[in-house]
Amino acid sequence: MSEWVIIILCTLGAIFILIAALGIYRMPDFYMRLTVTVKAGTLGVGCILGAVAFYFYDFAVSTKVFAIIFFLFITSPVAAFMISRTAFVSGIKMVNTPFVEDKGYDREEVTEDDVEND
Repeated sequence: MSEWVIIILCTLGAIFILIAALGIYRMPDFYMRLTVTVKAGTLGVGCILGAVAFYFYDFAVSTKVFAIIFFLFITSPVAAFMISRTAFVSGIKMVNTPFVEDKGYDREEVTEDDVEND
């Protein structure tokens, strides 16, 4: 039974990582590429690490693996947000920007003080 769980988790992880790789190629701008890569890549690595925890089935290994998964799921979205916010402030163009006008942001009006206050 545990072999099937390991096979399913490894396959799901590989599929999500493949989706992340294809997302880099297919998405039109930096922000969409970053979003697809972070979401799919994090989920793919989490699935593969879950398979590692099932494979070794040792308390010490499983604890370390789940700690890695926890910190990965916490730090990846924060890092992606910081990278995308820095790219936005530095002026990297988006393909479609309907939400930027809705919030009242203009790229020229965003300063580093606004970034710290958000």
